Amino acid sequence: MSDEFGLAGKVAIVTGGGAPDDGIGNGRAAAMLLARSGAKVLVVDIEREAAAQTVKMIEAEGGAALAHVADVSDEVQCKALVDAALTAWGRLDLLDNNVGIGGRGSVVDTPSDLWRRVMTVNVDSMFYVSKHAIPAMIETAGGGAIVNVSSISALRPRGLTAYSTSKGAVIALTRAMAVDHGPQQIRVNCVAPGPIYTPRMYTGQMTPAGRESAHGLGAGARRARLGYWPRGAFPAQRAGALHHRANAGGRWRRDAGGAVAHAGNVTITGTSARAAALHWHRVDGLKPNSEQSQCARFLRL
Repeated sequence: MSDEFGLAGKVAIVTGGGAPDDGIGNGRAAAMLLARSGAKVLVVDIEREAAAQTVKMIEAEGGAALAHVADVSDEVQCKALVDAALTAWGRLDLLDNNVGIGGRGSVVDTPSDLWRRVMTVNVDSMFYVSKHAIPAMIETAGGGAIVNVSSISALRPRGLTAYSTSKGAVIALTRAMAVDHGPQQIRVNCVAPGPIYTPRMYTGQMTPAGRESAHGLGAGARRARLGYWPRGAFPAQRAGALHHRANAGGRWRRDAGGAVAHAGNVTITGTSARAAALHWHRVDGLKPNSEQSQCARFLRL
């Protein structure tokens, strides 16, 4: 386990930390990366087997993690998962609010029950977990860091009205939390990724052939050599942005409340996304190019 980012001995909660079988989803990538940096990770998922598999993969690399089953749209269960981390390790330093579901349709097409479900899962869950995590961070660690996962759809809507609205709310929630709790040494940021190449997205244009053809024959290979990908980024890239946002140990930084836009690893704003390059290869076998490595070295804390 590496401690180059000062996470050894820290305790993290990753919601949505499971994935089908041994695939690498966003939450699993984040949990593995945090564990590889020395943090102890509570892997939360609504499916026991998915969370347990993430823990198994972390433990196989010598990391420390526990699986916890919860529906984060239920506040009682959100309090219980925070309590579980405190019971296991006595403190809480980091939170990755990663849970989310989609919803297609315009404001006219979207059924009311789907609208309510998307808002409950995508926004209420972050509100509930953070509501109980923040006091625990302050009491047990003197502060902490929270990363909320938004989406590029919040900034560039495309026929996903309920989803885009929920992810826009995540950005607003992030800013409010950062302002409200920054003086208590709670640093809050969000990442807004584009399409991510996860097990649940291995269809259509997110297949290897589809991602290659999205930019023309051979374009994918050329872009890959430059450190970019033609259609969708990898979970480790999203996790790297999370990792950099979380690694300041809870200090209140000037970038608190920011949103890192990550559109398929082509349009990236914010220094955290550049620093993420250092760690991409640690989950997905990618190697950062020289420019990315220089940015990462420059931005280490």
